Amino acid sequence: MKEFNSCKEAIEACINEKYFAIAHLHFEEKTMNMHIHDCHEIYYSISGGKQFLIDNKSYKIKPGDIFFINPYESHHLTQIEQGEHERIVLSIHPELLKQLSTASTALDYCFKYRAPGFSHRISLDKDQQQRFMYYILKLTSLSGYAEDVMERVIFTELMVYLNKAFNTQIQNLEMDTDHNYQYDEQVGEILEYINQNISSQITIDHLANQFYLSKSYICRIFKQATGTTINKYLTARRISIAKSLLSEGMYVNEVYEKCGFRDYSNFLKSFTKAVGISPKKYALYNAR
Repeated sequence: MKEFNSCKEAIEACINEKYFAIAHLHFEEKTMNMHIHDCHEIYYSISGGKQFLIDNKSYKIKPGDIFFINPYESHHLTQIEQGEHERIVLSIHPELLKQLSTASTALDYCFKYRAPGFSHRISLDKDQQQRFMYYILKLTSLSGYAEDVMERVIFTELMVYLNKAFNTQIQNLEMDTDHNYQYDEQVGEILEYINQNISSQITIDHLANQFYLSKSYICRIFKQATGTTINKYLTARRISIAKSLLSEGMYVNEVYEKCGFRDYSNFLKSFTKAVGISPKKYALYNAR
């Protein structure tokens, strides 16, 4: 399997081929704003030293951390340090995991389990890190007879391994107790308020009045803590929710109101820019 050195190229290959793609990255690409994409993402940090904002949870990234992000979760990597930033990113098409799953074993479990208090992150110990890298090296070095068969076998084994590790964290109640406390307490309250009132018409003026802060101050602390602006965060969260609702079969004209968009025109423009197709086409192709 080809090993990409661009996350965007890996995502495109994953979506176009309805398969999975691996990117091994050493330096920072141009940081994407808060975004979503139509594939699952496994993010494995080798060097650490960054911060992840996934929906309303912020995580300080350490070496050996691995994150599971589904297509409905908006996320943004905050650049804390310059220089080398080594990580492995797997982009996985949802249909592939459905094909490989059985009635007894759901290989998309790590992307679907989202009970209160869960964490997107598990931390691998040294042995687990070596095991993970063994699978990646195996996948990217295959060649010759039955390469395609072996690729699926090894990928399936990797997903079983990661789902077991994810499930062990849940069973042992080893939840991240710090993921909501990596940013200023005020910003935590702002994020909680936004997510509880996402269907309302939230503006910076409204938030400033709600929290008795000046507009310039609330914008500054939010950007400082999350790496993105309030408006970009609002749009990404609303698009993320819209994708989920459309996939559940809800009508487009109901979705945009539930997500807090002012009107359909604004929703259509924002959704198409973020996802690449119109809401109606997305609903047609992705209805569950």
